[in-house]
Amino acid sequence: MMNFELFSILLPAFVAGLLVLSTHVVLGRQVLKRGIIFIDLAIAQIAALGAIAARLNHDIESIPYSSLWMPALFALLGAGVIAWLAKHMADELEAMIGCFYVLAAVSAMLLLANDPHGAELMKQLMSGQILWVNWSQLYLPATLYGLVLALVFFKPDVLEGGAFYLLFAMVITLSVELVGVYLVFSTLILPALAVSPLANNKALLWAYSVGIVGYIIGLYCSANWDLPSGAAIVAALALVSLGFRLSWSLYRNRITEAKISKA
Repeated sequence: MMNFELFSILLPAFVAGLLVLSTHVVLGRQVLKRGIIFIDLAIAQIAALGAIAARLNHDIESIPYSSLWMPALFALLGAGVIAWLAKHMADELEAMIGCFYVLAAVSAMLLLANDPHGAELMKQLMSGQILWVNWSQLYLPATLYGLVLALVFFKPDVLEGGAFYLLFAMVITLSVELVGVYLVFSTLILPALAVSPLANNKALLWAYSVGIVGYIIGLYCSANWDLPSGAAIVAALALVSLGFRLSWSLYRNRITEAKISKA
């Protein structure tokens, strides 16, 4: 049985996962629709680059909330460039986004090359520390995510235009700080991929369900077997998404066979 101390650690981490899922499932489906799969990795990596730049410059680091506005500034600039590329280089957009990701990644490595704590900082930004999230870290993401969801609910066409890139950059910035680059990508893409064959209105609900189950399993495995939390959740999300996709395919095949036998 889970003791109270372990539960007190897992609860804020689980709530952080729910907050990330709340916006990333919606944005992930839009990413798949647009066919720009690597935009989340690129923007997340650019935001991480901003966080590294802020921490390496002591003058900037001393400015209040530099760990938030510097990554946000980098992410917004990156999103602006990608939005411009989407208009002028649409045929090569995915390749350009991939280049953006690689350049941001190697820039981060070069900045941290001579830093004695560089490897640990890079690991933290990539894998995240969701298991050690505290309640005070959730107030700002909860507020921003709530505003984004309200905007999407009342004005769904905001996801269709260039404003999508602005919203995407703001959400990704906070998510990288909370859960790391790998979980940002996995939370955006895996639930959306799991439900991509579904064309009905329940697809979004199923995507949220896949994400929630993945986070529960990943956090539980991480806490009980002392595994890296980010990696455990990514693996759990992948397995749950694959399981759902296979189960749905089997279900559809049985329905098709039943219809054929009745015909």
